[in-house]
Parts: sequence; C-alpha cells; structure tokens
Amino acid sequence: MAHAHHKIDSHTVDFRVDPVVLELGRRFVAAGHELSLVGGPVRDLFLGRTSPDLDFTTDATPDQTLALIKKWADNYWEIGRAFGTIGMRKDGFQIEVTTYRAEAYDPDSRKPVVAFGTSLTDDLQRRDFTINAMALRLPSLELVDPFGGVRDLHASVLATPGSPESSFSDDPLRMMRAARFAAQLGVSVHRDVRRAMTDMADRIAIISAERVRDELVKLICGDSPRVGVDLLVDTGLADHVLPEVSALRLESDEHHRHKDVYQHSLQVLEQAAALETAADGAVPGPDFVLRFAALMHDAGKPATRRFEPGGAVSFRHHDMVGAKLTTKRMKALRFDNDTIKAVARLVELHMRFYGYGDAGWSDSAVRRYVTDAGPLLDRLHRLTRSDVTTRNQRKAERLAFAYDDLEDRIAALREQESLDAVRPDLDGARIMALLGIRPGPVVGRAYKFLLNERMDHGPLPADVAEARLLQWWAGQPESAPAEPAEGNPSAGVDLSPSEESQ
Repeated sequence: MAHAHHKIDSHTVDFRVDPVVLELGRRFVAAGHELSLVGGPVRDLFLGRTSPDLDFTTDATPDQTLALIKKWADNYWEIGRAFGTIGMRKDGFQIEVTTYRAEAYDPDSRKPVVAFGTSLTDDLQRRDFTINAMALRLPSLELVDPFGGVRDLHASVLATPGSPESSFSDDPLRMMRAARFAAQLGVSVHRDVRRAMTDMADRIAIISAERVRDELVKLICGDSPRVGVDLLVDTGLADHVLPEVSALRLESDEHHRHKDVYQHSLQVLEQAAALETAADGAVPGPDFVLRFAALMHDAGKPATRRFEPGGAVSFRHHDMVGAKLTTKRMKALRFDNDTIKAVARLVELHMRFYGYGDAGWSDSAVRRYVTDAGPLLDRLHRLTRSDVTTRNQRKAERLAFAYDDLEDRIAALREQESLDAVRPDLDGARIMALLGIRPGPVVGRAYKFLLNERMDHGPLPADVAEARLLQWWAGQPESAPAEPAEGNPSAGVDLSPSEESQ
C-alpha cells in the first residue's frame, strides 16, 4: 500500500498542537531520533477535540527516552517500561512515549508478547483501527496516514489497517472497542469488521473482566450508547459480556401482543441520557449509574414472562428479579460494590411509582419512596420518567402529570420536615433509658418500630413518641424473639449513647 504523507498546513493545525508537543519533538530529533504524535490525539485534531492525554511513538528505546525526558518532564514513571512505554507529566499534560512495536500476541493469552520495531509504518499497522493509525511527525507536522485514516474519518466508518480477523486475533478486546467507538464517535462499522466481530465473538472470553468492563463503561457513557449496545447484541458479543440484554429480544407470539422489550430498553436508555444535567445539576452527564440502570431495568422480564388467559402477558416481580440479575452480572464484570448497589437499587425501585397516578399516595408512602431511594432519588426520578415509551399520547401525558404531582408532594413534605435522613424521634440511648434495657437486638426492634411510626405519622413530639414506645413495649411478649429487623441499618446493632451522639 502506498504511504500517504502530507505536510499539514501549520495555519490550520499548529494553533491546536500545544507547544509542549513541538518542544518534545525537537528534543528527540536533536538527539537523532524520530518522534510522532500518534493515535487518538491525531484523530481528535481532525474532529476538533482536545485531550490532556498525549500518545507518542519513537524509534528510541525506553532507556534512550528516559535519558531525554528525565530533566525535562515535571515527573515521570517507568511502570510500562517492559512494554516500551515511559510515562510523564509536563505542563498539565499526561504523556506516554512508546517505542515502535512489531508486536506479536499469543492467540490463547490475554497479554501481548512485545517485540520492538524500527518502522513507524509497521507500528501503525498493528493499531486497532485506521482512524487511530495516523501519526504526526514532529516537529515537522508531517501527516503519516498509510491506511486511509483521514478517508475513513471523513466517511465516518470504522475499518482496520489489516484484516479485521488478524486485528481481533491480536487483541479480542478490539471488538468491544469497535462498539465503543461507534457509541462515542457515531461512526458506522465496516461490514468486514462487523462480520469478523460476529465470527469471533466467543474470543472475547479470554479477555479479563476488568478490561471488558472499562470498555463497556465508555460505551454506555458515549454520545450514542444505543448504537454501541445494538452492535454488541447484533454481533453476538453481548451473549458473552451482557447476556441479560441479548435475552431482552423476547420472541413475540402472534396471539399475545406485547411491547418489544429490547427496543423499549434501548429507548429508555436514550431518554434517560437526555434527562441528565449539566455539571452543576442534580445528575451531571454522562452518568453511568443512571444509564446502565435504564438499560437493565427490564432484565427480569424474560425470566418472569407469563401468558395469561385472554391474551395478556405478565411480568410479575420482574423488578426484583432484574435487580438480582443486574447484581450478578456487574459482579462478574468486577464493578465496585457501590456502583453495583446503586444500579441494582434503581432497577429494583423502577416500578414503585406505578399506581400513584390511580390512587395517589399517603404522606407515609411518599416518605418511604424518598427514604428507599436515598441519594439515588434524582436518578430514580429520571429513570421513572424515561420508562414511558408508549405511543399513546394521552397515557404518556397522564403518567408525566402524575410524576409531576409526586415531585410536588416530595417538595412540599421536604419543606415541612427533613426527608433525606428520616430517623426515629428517639435515639438509641433514649430507647434504652426509657425501657431499662441493655444494648442488643431488642433495641433494634424498638428502633424499627419508631422508624415506622415516623414514616406513617411524620415527626412526633418527644413525649408522644415516648408514650407510643412504652405502649408498644407493654404489648411485647416476655420472651419476644430478638432477631434484628431486616433492612434497617440500626436493627440488631448496639446503639450505645456515645455512638448515637456522634
């Protein structure tokens, strides 16, 4: 293939290339080495995007690179030295300089076998996609584009420098990256790439869960997550990394009409992303927790689908089943516990609102809704609103009106009382003093009783709360079992006065 070398007009690009880039280039050239800006930063120049992370490639060995940057960089690290990479920070930029590679992968291993190369073109050929296989020679700003990256960027298409089969054999994670770039950049995927992804989908199994997770997060947080998810499902990759989403494509039964759960879930994902706020708002976008909960909210439907007499279809308890399936999948993908709990909780609560529009709720029910959602309330508002994809305009308006009303109720109650941290009117120390009991599970049961009173009746004066507690205590059997009440953080916990007053 003929090499494409173009001198970029300094008037069009130089103002977007930070002086630190040119300065580093001059250092390497003065020492007799080549240095090029490569990959994402070059692609982003054409897209008008900027990044604080800069990737360079060079014919210098890691030792030679170290000698050139030790005194120049603000600080540096050698953690990737075995792979040819020296990292550094300079003037707020995070910079990586990697020796040219002629890399070979063991087909059955997750890790590359590194061999250093001497040619920029060979180095570019082993990169994932043509749009990332462009380089800018420094300090001359000569564009090196041997595989048509600029052409593919203009055509908005994702293609590989060599055959996609060879690229994906080298690193099967590149199949996930294809879906991620489709979501982030809005590019279409070349039919040869799509075919190779489909044929080789099971190869993703050798990639670590952590690497798959990181690509999935970037995909979900992209500008067009629906496109990326659709590509994972269509190629069969989702069968391996997100099978609960593939399973949403329930087979329709001509006698039992029901909504396409898969397309509905993709639409809810889109609608939830559209409700994210700016950085200073309640849910700054992109918000992975909200988006992933939107994608997974109906994950329990395939397991709970029942065909009822008369042609109806039911999905009883799909919210609870979906929360468990979501937890299991996220654990398999090595997500941290806080993220898992947040997403699963939203999936569990996404049906709670339904029924409000018909009967309304008592103040007690509104308090429980707020308390159960906790810090996820603003996300739950958005998830619930997004879960309306009906084409029936009247029904959609009725649900939106009902949710507006619920939010107004929450705001009104907030003015009257602190809903964000609903606690009993008496603390653990007062409970023990009043009942003459020692720390233990019984305190937890008393605490739970008072919490329910608080939920049902709002704040109570201390004397009323004490009277109700004593009335409850009088009705307890002498040998009342002392198991902690489920779901209450204080139940069964020793609430000593010193802890309570902290």
